[in-house]
Amino acid sequence: MSVPASAAQDHDLVVIGGTPAGIVLAVRAAREGLRVLLVHHTGHLGGMLANGLGVWDTRYERKRAPLYDEVRAAIFAHYRDTYGADSPQYRDALPGASGHSNGKFEPHVAERILTALVERENRITVVRHHHPVAAERAGTLITGVTFARLDGPERFRAGARMFADCSYEADLLPLARIPYRVGRESRAEFGEPHAGELFMRPSDTPPDADAARLGAAQAALRLRSFPGYQVRLPAGTGAADGNVQAMNYRVILTSDPARRRPIPPPARLERDFLRTLEFRAEITGIPNRKLGLNRPQLLGPHHAYVEGDWTVRRQVMDAHWQTALALLWFKQHDPSVSEMERQRWREYGLAGDEFTDHGHRPYEIYVREGRRLQGRVMLTEADTTPAAGIARPPLHSDSIGFTEWYVDAHACTPRRVEGSLEEGKVMLHQETFPGQVPLRALLPEGVVNLIVPVNLSATHVAWNTVRLEPTWMHLAEAAAYAVVQALRAEEPLPEIDRPLLLQTLARRGVQLAFFNDLESAPDDETAAAAQYFSTFGFFPDFDARLDAPLDPGTAREWLRAAAAESPVDPLAVARAVAAAGARAEPPVRRNDFYGSHSDVGAIPLADPTRPDGPITRAEALRALWRLVRSRHPVTTPHRGAP
Repeated sequence: MSVPASAAQDHDLVVIGGTPAGIVLAVRAAREGLRVLLVHHTGHLGGMLANGLGVWDTRYERKRAPLYDEVRAAIFAHYRDTYGADSPQYRDALPGASGHSNGKFEPHVAERILTALVERENRITVVRHHHPVAAERAGTLITGVTFARLDGPERFRAGARMFADCSYEADLLPLARIPYRVGRESRAEFGEPHAGELFMRPSDTPPDADAARLGAAQAALRLRSFPGYQVRLPAGTGAADGNVQAMNYRVILTSDPARRRPIPPPARLERDFLRTLEFRAEITGIPNRKLGLNRPQLLGPHHAYVEGDWTVRRQVMDAHWQTALALLWFKQHDPSVSEMERQRWREYGLAGDEFTDHGHRPYEIYVREGRRLQGRVMLTEADTTPAAGIARPPLHSDSIGFTEWYVDAHACTPRRVEGSLEEGKVMLHQETFPGQVPLRALLPEGVVNLIVPVNLSATHVAWNTVRLEPTWMHLAEAAAYAVVQALRAEEPLPEIDRPLLLQTLARRGVQLAFFNDLESAPDDETAAAAQYFSTFGFFPDFDARLDAPLDPGTAREWLRAAAAESPVDPLAVARAVAAAGARAEPPVRRNDFYGSHSDVGAIPLADPTRPDGPITRAEALRALWRLVRSRHPVTTPHRGAP
């Protein structure tokens, strides 16, 4: 396939990586009028959604960002419209009651929907089978990137005003001389309890009173719950190292005889080695009698993949694939496996309608952790657990989205101590709480026209709350709005008007914070106000309580923060609101709230004919939202060339 002539021209935006995040960023930017080049290293768009993930890895089931919501709805609609509302396929696609049953899909369906999303945008040029091999910089600007065909001599250069690296490999970072990290920080560097080398022991019950307290708070969240606790054992030193967590293929099998393809026998059967591998990590109930395998994992070659070229990466990928097939064949045929288990696995084979031009092997391996940007701020374990004095993790004044998955690090080395999991494996189901993600974590130091919504700036521990496709898609849509605003204002990304960006995101339904009792939608004024003021620290817990009357202490702190001439410290505000709200005081009356606040200025009164009485938190938020917008108006985005 030849490269389109338009690929080598200058663009408004070049997006590297046809992952779900890359697709969302490209589509949102194109819908806002930008000319976009989207480059992917394989012949198939869709990243892990199209390569066997099979399930939405999210604890959050409600709307979070328009394009993520659109893709998810399209997958559900596909199964309903293709097979019927009463079909087993549609039932399998829908979220179940708990655990990992949060909506399932076949890889080829996800690829079709994501590809169609791109193809509907005539401002997007797509180039497949290419990867970045060189980058040009002029001071703080990337001016061009050279791409090479993965299997051929062809090269082309693409210039642009803005760049976005949305790949899993983040190959642009070293090419553009941008600092990044690989491996684990020490426990001491950021004071992270679960950093560095560590060994964890699972526990069905809370190991101490603090764990029990966090478990009770976790149970109050409107998120999918997962059982169990873990205890850190003293054997781990907490030392930093270059290890990254395990990767593997997400193998797709089927028990449908019409689709099933046999597992080939391995050239060499290493029984003793295969017996050491973890295997039972299954995604059951994928539509059309399919089963997803999230194992086996080879511990060791992952650093070679992260920093290697594509020759080395293919060797790592081949080793994983050959091991996965060998283990499946072993489970189906080896006499050392019980007859019951052999019979069970003989019912399955490779799905013949998946990856049809690639031997039914996914095009991409599941890279859980690669390079991580060292950006303008670093997310750490502190951003995953409640801060002192409030019920949330620390709040950020430039938050553009939120995390909600638990700290979920897979093994980094195969070592164990007595009673432990594999070294580096940690799942903090009860200790992890939804946290905000600041724009600064997506922005590198030293370069002002690049944004990195996938391999963003986070420690190894915090990374595990970010590394999920729904979170990346959410952040990528917010990133697209940031790019559009920067180009229209002709400003560097780090210098854009952040209140303007946050108001735009809030108004467009891109959520800035998680709430138990609030779901955002485009142009919902009350939800937009709550989301926007979450970045001021208005909400020290996860409940907006919009219908509740406003108490005087909270009113004072809200008004003070809204009136501030310079950006407030949202964590300090949240602590003050928490303390003020704990006092028992009669609710604020409407006339008092709209009355004498000379430090704030005149608050627009929406309906002066309404009788006096207690003002609700929702009405107060709307009033303050109108006030800040009157001072800092958001213009309707122009859908054309910036």
